[in-house]
Amino acid sequence: MTQEVRLWEISLGDQLEEISQSKLNFEERIENWLENDISIISQELLVIGRQVETGFGGVIDILCLDNNGDVVIIELKRDKTPRDIIAQVLDYGSWVQGLSYEKISEIGNAYYREKSTLEEAFRNKFREDYPEIINESHKMLVVASKIDGSSERIIKYLSDSYGVGINAITFNYFQKENGQEYLSRVFLIDPLEAKPEGKKRPKSLSFEEFQEMANNNGVGEIYRSALEKLRPFFYTITRHKTGIAIKGRDKIQNSIQSIIVIYPYYSDADNGLKLNIYIDRLLSYYNIDKEQLVCNLPINLKIVSQEHGEETGEFYIKCEEEIDNLLSVLKKEELFLGQ
Repeated sequence: MTQEVRLWEISLGDQLEEISQSKLNFEERIENWLENDISIISQELLVIGRQVETGFGGVIDILCLDNNGDVVIIELKRDKTPRDIIAQVLDYGSWVQGLSYEKISEIGNAYYREKSTLEEAFRNKFREDYPEIINESHKMLVVASKIDGSSERIIKYLSDSYGVGINAITFNYFQKENGQEYLSRVFLIDPLEAKPEGKKRPKSLSFEEFQEMANNNGVGEIYRSALEKLRPFFYTITRHKTGIAIKGRDKIQNSIQSIIVIYPYYSDADNGLKLNIYIDRLLSYYNIDKEQLVCNLPINLKIVSQEHGEETGEFYIKCEEEIDNLLSVLKKEELFLGQ
C-alpha cells in the first residue's frame, strides 16, 4: 500500500507549519532532475544514456550502471496504464539482458561524447576501475508521482515470488506559498530487499596482491618486467577480478578498450606468464601488419575467436626477450593515441 507522505517546516518558536503537497509537472521536470542528479534515487548509479532506443522499437527514458557494473533501467510512468508500464519495463529488461560489453560501451561513450569516456566517468564516479564483467544482472525502476494499487501488486509479486529486480519510486512534490519547492522520495520495496537474485561479483585484487600472486606462482620477475615495459606504450592499466588489463584509447570512437590482459592466476613457472591479446584491436589502434605481429609473438600462440567476431590470441612468456619481440613491432610514435 502506498505510503502517505506529509511534510512540516519547523519555524521560529519551535512551531510546525505543514507544507501543502502540490501537483508536480512531472513529465517536464523529473527526467531532467534525474539525469542531472541521479543521486536522488541512489548514490550508486551512473547515467550512461537518455532516451535510449532498444532493438524492439522502444525508447528507455534513462539507462544507468550501478557501482558493480550492472545495468539499471529507469522508466517514467507518465499516463500509462498499470498493464502498459509493467509490460513496457519488462520488455526493456529483456533487451537489456542481452546487451554485450561492447554495446554498453557504445551507448555510454555516445552519451558522454567529447566530455569523457564511459570508463573515465565510471572511475570518477565510483573511484573504482571499470569492471571486467558488465551487465551480469539488471534492475528496473518505475518512477511516478503516484503508484496505483494494480501496479503495486504486480511489482511486489514479481519481486517477492520470482526475484525479479523490479521496484517503483514515487516522488512527492511540495510547495510553500512563497514558491519554495520541496521533493520527497519513497521506494515501494526497500532497495536492499529488491536486489535481483544472482552471483556476487568478487572484488578486484590490488596491484600488490597480483604481484604477490605472480611471485607465488613462480612468475614474479617476468610479471614485473612485463608491466614495466608495456606501461609506456599504452594509455592506461587497470585491475580486474582476474588480471591486469592494459588498454588503448581510440580518439575517433572516443573509447578505451583492453588490448592485452595479463593473468598471474593462470600462470606458473613451467608454462610462464599467461597473456591474452586482442589482435584486431591492436592492429586497428597501432596500424601494424598482422603477419609481422604474429611472427613476433611466442610460438605457443593460440588464436581464438570471440562470440562477437574479434580475434584474440593466448600465449605464455618466460623471458624478457619475448616481451621485447612484441614491443619491437609497435611504433612508439604512433601509440599515444589518447594522450
